Amino acid sequence: MELEPYATEPPRGTPPVRRFRTRIVLTALAVVVAVAIAAGIALTRTHPASVGAGVVVIDTNLGYQNGRAAGTGMVLTSSGLVLTNNHVIRGATAIRVVVPGTGKSFTAHVVGYDVSDDVAVLQAGGASNLKTIPVGDSDSVTAGQSVKALGNAGGTGALRPASGTVTGVDRGITVSDDQGGSESLAGMIETNAPIQPGDSGGPLLNADGQVVGMDTAASIGNGSEQTASAGFAIPINKATSIAQQITHGDASATIHIGDTAFLGVAVEANSDGYPGAAVASVVPGSPAAAAGLAPGDLITSFGGQTVSSPDGLTTLVATQSPGASTSATYVDQYGTTQTADLALASGPPR
Repeated sequence: MELEPYATEPPRGTPPVRRFRTRIVLTALAVVVAVAIAAGIALTRTHPASVGAGVVVIDTNLGYQNGRAAGTGMVLTSSGLVLTNNHVIRGATAIRVVVPGTGKSFTAHVVGYDVSDDVAVLQAGGASNLKTIPVGDSDSVTAGQSVKALGNAGGTGALRPASGTVTGVDRGITVSDDQGGSESLAGMIETNAPIQPGDSGGPLLNADGQVVGMDTAASIGNGSEQTASAGFAIPINKATSIAQQITHGDASATIHIGDTAFLGVAVEANSDGYPGAAVASVVPGSPAAAAGLAPGDLITSFGGQTVSSPDGLTTLVATQSPGASTSATYVDQYGTTQTADLALASGPPR
């Protein structure tokens, strides 16, 4: 799927807001600019023997898109709970957490995520004695304060700082994702620190070295595709509440806990205007392929619920659990209504 690097149409005179993660497809480096949300939970007290700096690099394999992506994460517990934003791990078929400068890396799994707020919590398998981030109070942030963004700028695998000041608080922005969707985020911290691709998930630090936000998005000026005229971060206090819900297993309309159910189709709006989700492609070996679904089919119901749009199908699949047995009704290319029995698999986060 082609990347969508720009935001939805901004107000006239406003630079486009872009999300930041670094994505490599085949041999080409492409940037997906993304929102990164900050969160914290009760953290383990650090000590001199702790490993790392509390900030890690996140590398993902996008197996169904023939690519990979890179971002940043923040260590929440010494045993390897890591916070990043959802777009960094979206579509990932494999995730690795790397502790820069130590030679240590861990395979990670997704504990849970919040799509609407772009928050995800990972567990680095087998991790121990990791240094954790020092969490500050974002309610105390005011314009004019010095801040520093720290992240995997450019996807190089090394942590790089970017200094600036807070230029505003309680900002609202609209950002796009790499599949053409958009989100509105409110209450953002605005900074002139030059946030770069790959910084997603990294901390915004105050002058005392405490995390007050997570590096999030940037407005790109008209002069250069890579130069940010303004950066944005989500306040750590807001994100902390979301992270706690995820780690407590409190699923909701926006928070998904655990593995993600996988049907195995790419869908689009029906060109004839009929409601439903038109199948654009089917992943070989997926539950959809096993059930006989094919490109050109129009899915009209899933799990007994009406499907009126591609997004509607995505939402319905997300409410299921991997391994669940369900059914889908669809109209095939010959106009015949069919019903397929499905055993959902486990797939990448959405």
